[in-house]
Amino acid sequence: MEVIRGILNIRERHRGCVVTMGNFDGVHTGHQRILAAVRQRADELGVQTLVICFEPQPKEFFDEFNAPARLTRFREKVELFERYGVDLVLCLQFNEQTRQMSAARFIGMLVDDLGISSLYVGDDFRFGHDRSGDFEQLLQAGATHGFEVLNLHTIAYEQERVSSTRIRDCLNAGDFGLAEKLLGHAYSISGKVVYGRQLGRTLGVPTANIHLHRYVTPIAGVYACEVQVGGQDYQGIANVGVRPTVDEAAVKPILEVHLFDFDGDLYGSTARVIFRHKIRDEQKFAGLDDLKAQIHRDIEAARGFFEATA
Repeated sequence: MEVIRGILNIRERHRGCVVTMGNFDGVHTGHQRILAAVRQRADELGVQTLVICFEPQPKEFFDEFNAPARLTRFREKVELFERYGVDLVLCLQFNEQTRQMSAARFIGMLVDDLGISSLYVGDDFRFGHDRSGDFEQLLQAGATHGFEVLNLHTIAYEQERVSSTRIRDCLNAGDFGLAEKLLGHAYSISGKVVYGRQLGRTLGVPTANIHLHRYVTPIAGVYACEVQVGGQDYQGIANVGVRPTVDEAAVKPILEVHLFDFDGDLYGSTARVIFRHKIRDEQKFAGLDDLKAQIHRDIEAARGFFEATA
């Protein structure tokens, strides 16, 4: 799979694709149904599939602190796209220039730059400056320029629409089972292990730190988790939050993971943390001794969860 960064990097080999576009946050089962339809049509036409998405996501551009919590970082999203049969991803930087792009210029990109053969969008899809373009305008453009426009219908699970918002609600409630059914895969966070303050080692509980690169996360608290790193699978506990006991000035949350029965160096490795069960909310303790005692209780709770579900 190839990631095309910006309109200026579109080449002749990218033209003629079957295209869809959107945030695709989480690449959940509804998104997967869309990607399957795009894949099927591309195979029928003998062309490639292409997904158009924006970075940052538009709501993050307008208000990063109050934008919906992301289910997937861009790198994670690309990995899922590849898993579900996407050939090309056109990533457009969302900035002031992109925000000002007219509906006509957006259609021009589809026609002149990409030469698309088919376009899959929802009938409520809006595009262009101030969301001035709509589904009817795309239908007219398709009739004029010779590409088909196909409507994507809502996917439901248990009589309720599958959406990133619904999945965020599940994660916030600690319902990882339902979240996994809606996602079509377990909820996880991936990232590179970086150096922290080494506080965990002084407490006798060494942790691997992963920067989340965002101000808002769909989960916060302490969790029983599984960790895939270095080609191995481990069980452990994870804390997602701002660590109020030791870092009162923190704004951006961080992911800290303690692996059970592990003694080694993970710095620089890429780890995938799969969340299985919420143990408690993050809280501020009176001191490090209280924090250490609670961490050991959390470890026992997580081990108990894994023993009960083995």
